[in-house]
Amino acid sequence: MVTVGALWRRWRDELSQRGFATATLDAKLLVGHALGFGALQLATRESELVSRLLASDAAELLGRRLTGESVARIIGHKEFYGLEFELNEATLEPRPDTELLVDLALKALPQGGRFVDLGTGSGCIPISVLANRPDARGVASDINPRALEMAGRNAERNGVSGRLELRQGDWFGALAGRPPHPALRADLSPEGRGEEGFDLILSNPPYISSAVVETLSPEVRDFDPRLALDGGPDGLGPYRVIAAKAADWLKPGGQVLVEIGYDQGEAVAKLFAAAGFSQIVVEKDLAGLDRVVSAHHI
Repeated sequence: MVTVGALWRRWRDELSQRGFATATLDAKLLVGHALGFGALQLATRESELVSRLLASDAAELLGRRLTGESVARIIGHKEFYGLEFELNEATLEPRPDTELLVDLALKALPQGGRFVDLGTGSGCIPISVLANRPDARGVASDINPRALEMAGRNAERNGVSGRLELRQGDWFGALAGRPPHPALRADLSPEGRGEEGFDLILSNPPYISSAVVETLSPEVRDFDPRLALDGGPDGLGPYRVIAAKAADWLKPGGQVLVEIGYDQGEAVAKLFAAAGFSQIVVEKDLAGLDRVVSAHHI
């Protein structure tokens, strides 16, 4: 048998030799997960012996990491905006860059406001907004029922399920012609929206061009759902749909916030300008890269 300390160090060395930049952290997290240890237990119980069964469990997890699968996918959850989100094969792994979209949404949403998140995946965006705005209500849509299943579990986990309605469908097609949830008190259709439209439309859509998807790191290309990555030949397909239809679902003066790729700010801004939106701003992330386009409905 091997000790706790020797086990995680062995896997640290293996990962490091294979070129993993975060070898130490990965080894600690995955060995700790296999043993049921948190960071403190891993540090204070280093001299304890590990059974062959648990050592085998750890080896299985580390073997998955060696194939390129992310630690978050192996463990099955990821922290985002200070909250914990479960993941499955249908959900994109939440990334820190997307927290800017939540920051901007919290500022944009009026008191008692209503919003919709298109292509919600794990639900990390609307759930983070609702967790920080108990006055707000939201709708989250996704074409994949497995993604909605996970979003529902995450909403319950984070205590916002009573204020988040989940709808299955492709972009705004998830909203049209469907009966409203009682909490929304409104017909979710362009004809019936009137002053009951949304205050805010959010989305982190697929925005990588089809050809570039094939060049991504194995961690992303092989394990994130292709449906959540591929934005079509030029990566702009989803933005065309959102820009063309968003005004039908917004209150006058309502706002759209969409995450974008680092080189898409100008192109996406032009799409919203052509669709008649005003006050269009390309917001930059902490690295100084274009990250979110904001546009207002006249």
